[in-house]
Amino acid sequence: MPNRLAEETSPYLLQHADNPVDWYPWGEEALAAARAADRPILLSIGYSACHWCHVMAHESFADPETARLMNALFVNIKVDREERPDLDRIYQTAHQLLAHRPGGWPLTVFLTPDDLTPFFAGTYFPPAPRHGLPAFRQVLQQVADFYRAHRAELARQNAAVREALARAVAGPAPAGRPDEALLAAARRALAEAFDARHGGFGAAPKFPHPGDIDLLLRLWCASRRRGAPDRQALHMAVFTLEQMARGGLCDQLGGGFFRYSTDARWDIPHFEKMLYDNGLLLGLYAQAHAATGRGLFARVARATAEWAMTEMQTPDGGYYASLDADSAGGEGDYYLWTPDQARALLTPEEYALLARHYGLDGPPNFEGRWHLRVRVPLDELARADGPGLPALGRTLDQARRRLLAARAERPRPARDEKVLTAWNALMIRGMALAARHLDEPRYAESATRAVDFIRARLWRNGRLLAVWKDGRARFPAYLDDHAFLLHALLELLQLRWRDADLAFARDLAELLLARFQDAAAGGFFFTADDHEALPQRPKPWADESLPAGNAVAALALARLGHLLGEPRYLTAAERTVQAAAGALAEHPLAHGSLLAALAEQLEPPRLLVLRGTDAAAVDAWQRAALRPYAPDQLSFAPPVDTALPPALAAKAPQGPVCAYPCQGSTCAPPVTERAAFDALLAGAACAAEA
Repeated sequence: MPNRLAEETSPYLLQHADNPVDWYPWGEEALAAARAADRPILLSIGYSACHWCHVMAHESFADPETARLMNALFVNIKVDREERPDLDRIYQTAHQLLAHRPGGWPLTVFLTPDDLTPFFAGTYFPPAPRHGLPAFRQVLQQVADFYRAHRAELARQNAAVREALARAVAGPAPAGRPDEALLAAARRALAEAFDARHGGFGAAPKFPHPGDIDLLLRLWCASRRRGAPDRQALHMAVFTLEQMARGGLCDQLGGGFFRYSTDARWDIPHFEKMLYDNGLLLGLYAQAHAATGRGLFARVARATAEWAMTEMQTPDGGYYASLDADSAGGEGDYYLWTPDQARALLTPEEYALLARHYGLDGPPNFEGRWHLRVRVPLDELARADGPGLPALGRTLDQARRRLLAARAERPRPARDEKVLTAWNALMIRGMALAARHLDEPRYAESATRAVDFIRARLWRNGRLLAVWKDGRARFPAYLDDHAFLLHALLELLQLRWRDADLAFARDLAELLLARFQDAAAGGFFFTADDHEALPQRPKPWADESLPAGNAVAALALARLGHLLGEPRYLTAAERTVQAAAGALAEHPLAHGSLLAALAEQLEPPRLLVLRGTDAAAVDAWQRAALRPYAPDQLSFAPPVDTALPPALAAKAPQGPVCAYPCQGSTCAPPVTERAAFDALLAGAACAAEA
């Protein structure tokens, strides 16, 4: 008989609806039941694409004896971390406090029912003791016994945990006014962590860290403008992007990126595909192509965009959340090959090329099979074999198409068809960046459809919602939803001006200030001021799998403030970076996105407003402005007949086409000649030397 999860929309919760565990979704019914029975809460947090979540579900939650124990001793609550990042953020922090190590998923936390304070936490527990972990049933019994027998001790521990959670929100005290020394410290830390052999930062498991790569490209561009280009910063960024693109982290046949690499070589990934990773990496590869002209980066960006539009965009325009790591054959089975499977699909010429390129002629790299990664780049094969790079490229493309068609006939990984506002915003911005740097209008159209989906289905009575699934919009939106969407709208407005998008951006900015801002200390809380009361109101500074909401809020509010001449937005952005100064000084490597916001406060973005009566001429100038890599340059081209806010309306058309160049609060006279306009662009653009 289904439990209480059967009425939920989350695919993750629905995966557990037939468990013998008497699961509740998070809500007052569950919390009241725990208080009434004086039973601790067993809180289990995961997500639908999580491999180890599936393992624990199969081993323990589907087991009748384990379920009997859970039902007798606890009130059991199941949470989708993608629907409730507020709960996940709080209890991941609590896990680190209690276990003295980072958390993960599945997250298993035990709470006292009266105040929801965590008193014991872990992640995956096996059904029998192994690898130094106790059996899950053993944990259940010991936790329940401790709760009954040690209430006074528990009360003292809970008080200490609540105090620690409060200190975590406050963070390190600001250490003076943030300045360029923090950027230099981050640059040194990235150089120390850089893997010169394989690219990336740190050891296995290895994550993409797009915020750090973006920061390195920004620092290189700034140094180049000063006449002393930081070639090492450029190398760290470019080499890492190359290694990820050629490695198993990238789906060599279907496009898009997996979540992380289990090894230092980017060889074998954890096979789930997340929308947020791909939105961030899509924009980053498009920008890297603009900065370097490398065809590899353009090809990867195009493949990622096509994957997102083909496999992840709903018929109505929103983007789905993720693809599972597992399929019918197990983890990664959908993506793996044997030489015989490939040989049966290809001509001898195609197989010979594909095998050398992707390593099918070498030893297997994943449980007796081959996960494709570039072993010998195509240009090296062209130099060795002589047919020429274009001919080899055509042969390889044909071979890939054959394998991809055959792969599509396999049992597919499950797709989590939630539409998450924050993750959609990251993909919208990625698509907009790809559209501008690759000159591909279809990507802009895809992004526009996603914005319209959010506005139609997740914007209700002047408030934003976080999740849409099966026709239901749910959960008050968080800091990330508002900040990421504001940032994405500003990118999309540069490609195609729509008055409704500017109005939407202003509404989001006002909500950030009214509902999320810490008026006393600066910065923004993760939840709104009228959100459900929880043991902590987080205030995130550091980048994790997503950019820090405070960082993106600071960056986007400052950009909107410069565009509209709105000092309240500029002040809020400045106070956010100031409030984060202590965290930046203590651990600069964790705050790449905040450091990008700091860089734009130390040297405000360059703003171009294009106006004119000749729409074709304005469009030509705008296309020229958007193509180069200039990460701190914004260019907007409002139509001549649109109603604009005062600061923009003052920049009236001066003949067929003109550009108003501004930086910070200073604007120069309008430029009306193309040669002068091109000189402006050349001063901002950064292109790597061949």
